[in-house]
Amino acid sequence: MYSFDNKVVWITGSSTGIGRAAAIAFADHGADVVIHCHSSLDEAKSLESEIIANGRKCLLVQGDVADRAHVEQMTTQVKETFGRLDVLVNNAGALIKRARLENLDEELWDRVMNVNLKSVYLVTKAALPLLKQAEKAKIINLTSVAARNGGGYGSIAYAAAKGGVSTMTRGMAKDLISYNMTVNAVAPGVITTPFHDRFTPPDIRAKTLSTIPMGREGTPEEAVGALLFLASPYADYITGEIIEVNGGQLMD
Repeated sequence: MYSFDNKVVWITGSSTGIGRAAAIAFADHGADVVIHCHSSLDEAKSLESEIIANGRKCLLVQGDVADRAHVEQMTTQVKETFGRLDVLVNNAGALIKRARLENLDEELWDRVMNVNLKSVYLVTKAALPLLKQAEKAKIINLTSVAARNGGGYGSIAYAAAKGGVSTMTRGMAKDLISYNMTVNAVAPGVITTPFHDRFTPPDIRAKTLSTIPMGREGTPEEAVGALLFLASPYADYITGEIIEVNGGQLMD
């Protein structure tokens, strides 16, 4: 049984999908939770209400994690509300739009990189002073199976950005170990979330499903176990690692 009593956990992109499931799970295991959204404010407010109703403290912050001023403002809110941060989950990310290379313009490339990769840098750097105050802070980044298999149709930029997240995870693990922090990542495969409802056409989704040995998509809750483990004392001697959660779609 994991316990996060007296811990503060910040999960970016937590209004829907894996981030939402993670916020609920950490709160259920005793944590006070900072939830975040950019545009999905109604969903974030309902999550905030759910967590508070279950007896945990919850702070909702809103902003663009690819914008330094927004990130610094949100970090200030965390500091003023809790005065500490024990676990940071860099979950925010988006495909934005599918595009083959010949149709992948520079504006789309930059936006995908900013939302998925630059955001991890900005949020982690801004939160670092708070994380350094924790006895054993944990940073967990969300990468993707796309980081290793190149992604599906029209997701070159997304796969490249998530590849950057995986590499940054290892670099951050080395860089921050002197502060007694661990930095790891979780790489989901095909998870049933609004992400795929929005970006993946049914025919491509069905074709991808055929590559998964378990024969089904995963649920957000099934991705959360790896996050809880990596944030717990059971993972104190693990850093720079990436846990694949993909139903066997990609095996080491």
